[in-house]
Amino acid sequence: MKRVILIVLDSLGIGYAPDAQAFNDEGANTLASIIAQKPSLVNLSKLGLGNIDKIPYMEDEEAPLGVYGALEEISAGKDTTIGHWEMAGLEINRPFPTYPEGFPEEVISAFEARTGLKALCNLPYSGTEVIKDYGREHIETGNPIIYTSNDSVFQIAAHEEVIPLDRLYEICRIAREILVGDHAVARVIARPFVGEEGDYTRTSNRRDFSVLPFERTVLDDIKDQGLEVIGIGKIGDIFAGAGITEELPTTSNMDGVDRVLEVMERDFSGLIFANLVDFDANFGHRRNPQGYAQALEDFDRRLPEIYAKLRDEDLLMITADHGNDPTFRGTDHTRERVPLLIYKRGIEARNLGSLRGFYNISASLYDYLELKGPHLGESILL
Repeated sequence: MKRVILIVLDSLGIGYAPDAQAFNDEGANTLASIIAQKPSLVNLSKLGLGNIDKIPYMEDEEAPLGVYGALEEISAGKDTTIGHWEMAGLEINRPFPTYPEGFPEEVISAFEARTGLKALCNLPYSGTEVIKDYGREHIETGNPIIYTSNDSVFQIAAHEEVIPLDRLYEICRIAREILVGDHAVARVIARPFVGEEGDYTRTSNRRDFSVLPFERTVLDDIKDQGLEVIGIGKIGDIFAGAGITEELPTTSNMDGVDRVLEVMERDFSGLIFANLVDFDANFGHRRNPQGYAQALEDFDRRLPEIYAKLRDEDLLMITADHGNDPTFRGTDHTRERVPLLIYKRGIEARNLGSLRGFYNISASLYDYLELKGPHLGESILL
């Protein structure tokens, strides 16, 4: 009855990566910006977060409880999809397309023809600012707000009373069908909001419609070999359902922790794969270091609840998919190393150093769950 609980603290980078210059991200350091706010991270520290190489701004734990280290991304990108896919065993050598000047006419005309709606905006934009600037026109016309960012995303914002959620998700599926080939963006994202002009608020009914992974991942092998893969948060969306046996959407980080704890009570073998997105969506992109620090402290405070539900054969892994330094220029992800913290009852503390490839996580899943199949990387558990 072996289980792995893999929790992704979305965007918790720990310092700019060796290749950060290629992404114009030299100097970015998400964790350092958070530590400057003086959060209490007692439990993450005990796991060895401050002992990871090149984190001089945190005190070392004298006797860390687990295995700790840093991972360097190999793939050509720094977005959510690429980070998670690499964790699951893929290396993406060609970045997904981005649209710094908005989407071309061929994409927009196809979208408008298929949906019967006119696309508003069609520019790179902050998600909170775009609804301020285009919210009135959207409500008056009923047309969706289309925008993008430095990431490979086609985002569709709509007021829930103007375009109901079912219709918004249908529009996103149409966009996903259009955005293939050279225009195969990583994600089409539904961005619903509510409220009155001057007080619009994005809701937790966001949905991501990802492109399918281009090859099999470790999730497929876990599922095909009769084990469970329970995706919590946006995991199911990130992998477009591939390799997932059950999807449990969440409304917040703490709701995500609640779902993890609930699933840990069940009897099964396999993987609990959770993404806690608030760090990224609510605080990294919005450049709110105080909020980010409080959110990380809130997660830290709940770690003992997770420990209490760990069984003897459970393996806990905590990591991140990219950085999003809330004090760095711009509002987009940052190319950073990410932490890897591993805990199991009776595990011997060890410093992994800095490892190349998020796919070392998938190699460890093959090892621990005794899976068959070719894979990249080496097991961290050896």
